Amino acid sequence: MAGKIDPVLPVVVGVVQVAGSMGAQHVQLSMADLGRAPLDWWGYVLLLVGPLAIAVRRRAPVAALVVTLVSTCLYLLWNFAYGPVFVSPVIALFTAVVCGHRRAAWLGAGAFFLFIVIYAGWLIPHPRGWFHDTAFAAFLLLTMTVSEVVRIRRERLAERERVAREEARRQASEERLTMAQELHDVLAHNISLIHVQASTALHLLDEHPEQARTALATIKQASKDVLTEMRGVLSLLREGAPRSPTAGLDRLDELTERSGLPVTVTVSGAVRPLAAGTDRAGYRIVQEALTNVTRHAPGAAVTIRISYGSRELGITVEDDGAGAQPAISGLGSGNGIPGMRERAAALGGSLTAGPMPGGGFRVDAVLPLPDLTRDPK
Repeated sequence: MAGKIDPVLPVVVGVVQVAGSMGAQHVQLSMADLGRAPLDWWGYVLLLVGPLAIAVRRRAPVAALVVTLVSTCLYLLWNFAYGPVFVSPVIALFTAVVCGHRRAAWLGAGAFFLFIVIYAGWLIPHPRGWFHDTAFAAFLLLTMTVSEVVRIRRERLAERERVAREEARRQASEERLTMAQELHDVLAHNISLIHVQASTALHLLDEHPEQARTALATIKQASKDVLTEMRGVLSLLREGAPRSPTAGLDRLDELTERSGLPVTVTVSGAVRPLAAGTDRAGYRIVQEALTNVTRHAPGAAVTIRISYGSRELGITVEDDGAGAQPAISGLGSGNGIPGMRERAAALGGSLTAGPMPGGGFRVDAVLPLPDLTRDPK
């Protein structure tokens, strides 16, 4: 995690650098032509500066890189044993690249290479040749290449996770919008129905109590249905909650019977199972159309035509406009027709709605279906 101090790696690197340098100096001190000096307190301090710096490499990668490179250069200038002192610079360069400080890392690597070339060519008793410089350049280039590969891989993984999170948020937003639309349709239809039946019951209560009883029974059933459908929609919020059957055109008879309107339903074409989204959209379009009739022309005769084509599902809902009661006021205009259009458009279909020349209102929707004429192979 960025900004966190890692105590384990610095200790391991410190032990490796100190122990490895002590072992290296036993060999190098016996070779007089190398001109190496034995480790003293200053040498041990310089060996430990690098590990201490990489302890904060994630919190301050550039500062850790500078301190590590400087301490390593000082160590070499004092002619101490030539050995694992380079472990700290490698880790510091790697961390700087991975953390996004690529320019500082490449500049640091270039400056360190120039120092080694000058040091090995002019500052030691027996200068090294081009082979030493080439080998060290290859070593630095390998370190930087590995660092860049790791950085690119991490960035790709982070981008993939970010895209996945955004996709999850988008799907959650779409699901919430769908649930809100479902709740709107359920509540609008059933509350309109309850309002109409309650008005009817109040009107008939004194003169025709037996008819008022029928209206009250319809109100009871409508309130029960709206609670059931609301539980079905809201249960989707709870993982693993039981789901009620999805509203579909197979429940059209229940819907028309519950509406309390004189409804005639005709179905043509080859009836077949529909995709869940298409089935639900068809049901909700009919439901919203009946709700509008209930609001604006209560008691009007309604004709529903469902047509199954080879490539599309046609839904037509017409009323004659001859409502037995005045339109209901106080329920607001709502978003019924725009909502129906959105449902149809979301599936790639279309919907038109408007008054008919001879009176009444018509809703005509077309929803796409899989092509039955296409070869399934």
